[in-house]
Amino acid sequence: MHVAFFVLLCSSLTRYLIVHPGAPSTPWVIALAVVLALLYILGPILGPQRSAASGALTASAVLWLTAVVGTWLTLVVLAPSFGWCAVPLYYTGLRFLRTRPAIILVALLTAAVVAAQANLRMRFGFDPNLLFAPPAGAAVATAVFIYSQRQADRLRTVITDLVRTRRELAATERREGTLAERQRLSMEIHDTVAQGLSSQQMLLQAADRLWDSDPVAARRHVRTAASIAEHNLAEARRFVHDLAPADLADGGGLQDALRTLADRETSDTLQVRFHQDGTPTTPLPERVQSALLRIAQGALANIREHADATAAALTLTYLDDHVVLDVADDGRGFTPTEGRTDSPGGVRGHGLPAMHARVRQLGGTLAVESTPGEGTVLSAAVPLPS
Repeated sequence: MHVAFFVLLCSSLTRYLIVHPGAPSTPWVIALAVVLALLYILGPILGPQRSAASGALTASAVLWLTAVVGTWLTLVVLAPSFGWCAVPLYYTGLRFLRTRPAIILVALLTAAVVAAQANLRMRFGFDPNLLFAPPAGAAVATAVFIYSQRQADRLRTVITDLVRTRRELAATERREGTLAERQRLSMEIHDTVAQGLSSQQMLLQAADRLWDSDPVAARRHVRTAASIAEHNLAEARRFVHDLAPADLADGGGLQDALRTLADRETSDTLQVRFHQDGTPTTPLPERVQSALLRIAQGALANIREHADATAAALTLTYLDDHVVLDVADDGRGFTPTEGRTDSPGGVRGHGLPAMHARVRQLGGTLAVESTPGEGTVLSAAVPLPS
C-alpha cells in the first residue's frame, strides 16, 4: 500500500506537469506533493501513536493525520488527478482510526474526489461513473479492510487463547511431573530405606534383649542387621542414580531376584519360599521387573512387621498375556480395608497404596485377600507387552 501511494503520487504529479505545462499553480503543486510525500514518510515516527491508558490517538497523531488529509485535499483542489491517491489514504485512516471515525474520513475523501472530478469534467456533460464509481470503490475497500481487521482480531484472540492454554498445560504437566516424581520417591524410599531401617531396628532390639542370655543369637541378629544395612546402602546408591534394584543388577532376571529375596528374608522365625510357574517367551521389561520386585519387598516387609507369620511364599506365574506375582503368608491376617490410607480411618501404612500405584502405572491390577486369623494372599497381575 505504501508503494502504491508513492506510485500514484508520482504519476499524478507527472500527469499534471504534462497536461498543464507552465501553469501558475505548478510550483504550489510540486511543493505540496513533496510535503505530502514527506508527511507520509514521517508518519510512523510522528503519527499514529495511541495512548497506553485509553487507546486513543495522541495529539501528535491527530495533528499528523490532519496535516496529511489537509495537504491532499489542497492538492486535489489544484490538480484533481491527485484524487487517485485517495485509495492508500483510505487504508491509512482505516488502519489508525476506530471504525466509525474511519468511515467518516473515507466518506470525506470520497466526496472530495467526486467533487474535484465533477468540476473538472462538467464541461463534457454528466458522467455517471464520476458519481458512482468512487463511492463504490471506497465502499468495497472499506468493507474488505474492516472484514480483514475483524478476522485478524479473531485470529489474535485465538492465538492468545492458545498461548495461554499452552502455558497452563505446561504448568499442569510440570505439577503432574512433580507429583509423579514425589510419588516415585516415596515408594522407593518406603520399599528400600524405610523397610530396611525397620528390619534393622527389630533385629537390634532382639539382639539387645538376648545379649546377656544368648550372646550367640544376639550376634547373629547383629550380623543380619549389618547385612541388611549393606544391602540397603547398595539400594540407596542405585536409587540415587535412578537405576534398577540391586537384586536385578546381575542380569539374572526377576526369578533370580525373587529367589535371592526369599533366601535373604528367611530367618529363624519366618520361612520364605519361591516358586515359578511357566516360562517367559520374551524378557520382561525392566520397569515391570523393578515394580514386581519392589512389590515383593514391600509385601515381605509387611509380613515381617505385622503378620506374625511363620511361612510365606512368593509365586511368579507367566500366563499368555500376563505375569502374576502372588505373595502368601500364614499370619494373623486382617480386614483388607484396614491400613489403607484411602479408607475411612485408615491412617496406618504406606505399603498397600504404594503397591496399588506401582501396578496401576503398568496397567495392571492388585488384589488382596485376607481374613483375620487365616493369613493373607496378595496378587499383582501385570499385562505383558504384545
